[in-house]
Amino acid sequence: MCAVRYRPQHARHSHDDAPDTAEDFERLAALPEGPEREELSSRLVEAWLPMAHRLAAKYRNRGESLEDLEQVAALGLVKAVNRYDPAQGTPFVPFAIPTITGEIRRHFRDRTWDVHVPRRIQELRNRVRTAVRELSTGLDDGLPSVERIAEHAGMSEEDVAAGLEAMDSFRSLSLDATGPNADDGFSLADTFGETEPEYETVVAREAVKPCLRELPERQRRVLYMRYFRDMTQSRIGQELGISQMHVSRLLSKSCERVRQQVEHDRRTQRVRRAERSHHVERDRAAERGRRRPVRSHATAA
Repeated sequence: MCAVRYRPQHARHSHDDAPDTAEDFERLAALPEGPEREELSSRLVEAWLPMAHRLAAKYRNRGESLEDLEQVAALGLVKAVNRYDPAQGTPFVPFAIPTITGEIRRHFRDRTWDVHVPRRIQELRNRVRTAVRELSTGLDDGLPSVERIAEHAGMSEEDVAAGLEAMDSFRSLSLDATGPNADDGFSLADTFGETEPEYETVVAREAVKPCLRELPERQRRVLYMRYFRDMTQSRIGQELGISQMHVSRLLSKSCERVRQQVEHDRRTQRVRRAERSHHVERDRAAERGRRRPVRSHATAA
């Protein structure tokens, strides 16, 4: 098998790390799918890998590690090698560079944001970031004003504001992060509210109130003594002069009756809401029908 040949740099190459692999690409295009083609393709990828890494280095210091960017660039190089057709007459370098850089840019667009941001906002962020870099002349310079960025980049102030907001949204903060002046270890998680467990209790109490009023007096008294005074069934039986078994049956019967009544009331409320929604939609449809213009048709003489 013929290995990839490294030859002295010819003048037609615009990159110092571009090997002369024209004959190998022609041979690759003629090979069918199989182990021989895969091995030659791997050798070509290895030969052009320095160029891919150099292109990845141009995107360093943008929130991604250079190692990750080099892996993305290598993936783009693999795609370029597999798709390249020397019969089209285009050299490999101008064909491969857009493929590799496009893969890197897609990586930044789709994989590096902690939250999904529309593509338009990402493009505004890139334009604003470029304008800020061009307007900054020293380390002590603050962030240029929105008006200055808009004038320099030819953007509206609304778009500049959206781009500036996106610049701060590329990476999210950990919930354990502390504020800039938090000396006591107060974190972002400490600012979050919690669900109040008593809310469900309030809702349940309001739902059973009318049902409890409809119970017989003795059943209401048994429920009160058991659940509000926390009395045992034996003690309730002594107070009322009945057996513990009778108290147990009264409790079960009362709770079951209240539960059924609450469920019935909820079903009734759902039906009423559905009927109101149906009536509103019917009235809207009738109103649209009344507003629809009536077309006149001329009759033939």
